[in-house]
Amino acid sequence: MIGEAGLTPAVLHEIGLALKNHELIKIRVLGDDRERRRLMPAAICEALDACPVQHIGKILVIYRPRPEGNEPQAASRPRKKPRFRPKRAFQRR
Repeated sequence: MIGEAGLTPAVLHEIGLALKNHELIKIRVLGDDRERRRLMPAAICEALDACPVQHIGKILVIYRPRPEGNEPQAASRPRKKPRFRPKRAFQRR
């Protein structure tokens, strides 16, 4: 989300990190200034070497291809849940 303060360096940094990990992101812009929202995708894309995909209302969609060698890490295998034991399973041994 981009708040009332607009495109601060911290916001651009976070958008850059999100693009690095996800390639395609949606950004919600708070505020009612339509002209400012209309110019925002171009400013973000110019600063981060990205491409605007879509701008509908207060939602911006931005794309930047992931750099070579920066593949997302495979998620570790989730732990298998222990098999369900009925309440009195210990009595049936």
